Amino acid sequence: MKLKIVTGSNRQNSNSSKIANIIKERCLAKASFSEINELNFAETDIPHWNEDYWTSSEEWAPIKRDVIAPLRDDDAFVIITPEYSGMATGLIKNFFLMCSARELGHKPALIVSVSSGIGGSYPVAELRMSSYKNTRICYIPDHVIVRNADDFSDENPASERLTYGLDILAEYSKALKGVRESGVVNHKDFPYGL
Repeated sequence: MKLKIVTGSNRQNSNSSKIANIIKERCLAKASFSEINELNFAETDIPHWNEDYWTSSEEWAPIKRDVIAPLRDDDAFVIITPEYSGMATGLIKNFFLMCSARELGHKPALIVSVSSGIGGSYPVAELRMSSYKNTRICYIPDHVIVRNADDFSDENPASERLTYGLDILAEYSKALKGVRESGVVNHKDFPYGL
């Protein structure tokens, strides 16, 4: 099973990147996934989505080939978003505009919201409400809010929940693989979530 960690901060050395590294370490320690990769928006620059994305525009060819298409090989995702002004980042929203069910459909994802203060709940609600419809990503019922992320340690209340969420994600990854391989999924006739 392959895990992709999508880190939605554009800042170098961000708390989101710090949490992504902790996630990698914990998954490697348990051997929950055979391969772990990261898509970090502090390192990968993608332009703002526009309608040319749906065409064979040369502008979008490298993004489609190098960033979006490889998602098809992943079995599960951790979506990390810092809370900026009570919202998920524009980078994460932009990312979901470029994805479809071909890349994310019927694959489990754990939402991890990162706040330097006591917030963090609004990005979770925002992602659950709007990012799944056309992508068909399957957010697991659990999510993690890392509060006071500047001082994150094993004593942080979110630390145990993070490990638990990753364990549950690994099991969902195994279970949903059967759904994707069942032959029942029909994105051609039913491309949207409504």
